[in-house]
Amino acid sequence: MKCIILVGGSGERLWPISRELYPKSLLKLNMNKSLIQNTYETACSFMTPKNIILVSNVRQTLDTKIQLSDIYKNPIILSEPIAKNTAPAVASALTYLEGADKFCDKKSEKDKDDIVIILPVDFRINDKEKLIVALNKAKTLAKSGKIVALGVKPDYPESGYGYILAGKQIKQGREIIKFIEKPDKEQAEVFSSDNNYFWNCGIYVAKISVLTEAFHKYAPQIISEMDIDMFEENNNIKYSYYENMESISIDYAIMEKADNMALVELEGEWYDYGSWQTVYNNSQKDSQNNVIIGNVVLDKVKNSFVYSTKELVTASEVTDTVIVETEDAVLVCDRNKTSGVAKIVKELKRINNSTANIHKTVYRPWGYYTNLNGGKGWLTKIITVLPGHKLSLQSHKYRSEHWVVLEGEAFVILEDESYTLQKRQSINIPIKAKHSLQNHTKDILKILEVQKGNYISEDDIVRYEDIYGRVKPLMI
Repeated sequence: MKCIILVGGSGERLWPISRELYPKSLLKLNMNKSLIQNTYETACSFMTPKNIILVSNVRQTLDTKIQLSDIYKNPIILSEPIAKNTAPAVASALTYLEGADKFCDKKSEKDKDDIVIILPVDFRINDKEKLIVALNKAKTLAKSGKIVALGVKPDYPESGYGYILAGKQIKQGREIIKFIEKPDKEQAEVFSSDNNYFWNCGIYVAKISVLTEAFHKYAPQIISEMDIDMFEENNNIKYSYYENMESISIDYAIMEKADNMALVELEGEWYDYGSWQTVYNNSQKDSQNNVIIGNVVLDKVKNSFVYSTKELVTASEVTDTVIVETEDAVLVCDRNKTSGVAKIVKELKRINNSTANIHKTVYRPWGYYTNLNGGKGWLTKIITVLPGHKLSLQSHKYRSEHWVVLEGEAFVILEDESYTLQKRQSINIPIKAKHSLQNHTKDILKILEVQKGNYISEDDIVRYEDIYGRVKPLMI
């Protein structure tokens, strides 16, 4: 049995905490672990890590790998060059599995009739045993050629989920009459009171061969463009395979068209972390039915979700409200209408506002940096390097940098020379010069960086050496 975990998705409805370059999969939200850590551990509860494949955007691959390192040192991650929704992601994983003899030591691991489970990254179920029971029923149906969807009985009218209308009983499950996209509030109220309707939790079970055949039948424009040569040695997917790929969900491409679908009920408390409403529903509440996270003071507030990452947030005499504070953005909205947050993010992207994509503070494997201010041709930031860590040996084509040590001791490589800088000492990094900032001490290193140039962007970087695996190996 194999498992595909779909890590993608920018989590627009969880803005401003979730952003394109550090999305919801990497966030802990109201849990002790991030969504990707929670989902990976869930998958590991019913199979070995070597049979789990993650599909992630290349920009989140390293962060995903770091977060999973305490669970499994070498997770298999297929890195998509650009986001193309869930159908291409699943098709890529199926292509990888069908060519498993190229990547595995034992050719016997290549088995087109093996069962595959597809998991979204943004779900949580409190009782894993009930998930395993549902998956075992689904496996039985899948062995007979069915594509099985897991469904959850609604316990309230949620308009942010897709629904499944189930038909007559079959062995271990029910037939599926149709899939229903996110309904309006009135429809959701009808569905939630009808025992034939289920929330579609995005978990699917089928034979690899059956899913592959379904792609060839219903979405040949996707699967026919793929072959085993699409994967580089580090499992990055080559850009040429995705450049003109259709962007479409697995539900639209396959599930809503297939005539061999079946449903198995997933019992127990299931949560989809797709909006602030669902985070609220799955969080511990105070005596006024409020969820309070961080530095918050409230007066006569009820049924609300208030989240502070740093600054003091206060509210008085409001009800059913979401307030989320980050260091560069604040969200306020009706708790029952949080789906509208995605519209805000689309508007931010339209006006090229960077808060749609990136946080003011950006985390890296060596530490983090905080953007302070910037303008045309310049940018200032604070760089924090953790003890014993170092930035890659790199250069920039279009900008120079000036570093001032604010705290700690910096070891700097500049071309063929090395320098040790103490607090208040500085150094200039010319355009195109190879350089590396390193912290050889047991204390935090902080520097002020001033960038100057005709083009200021994080993609203006050429890496030559990197201990975090961000340099592509040379092809011989």
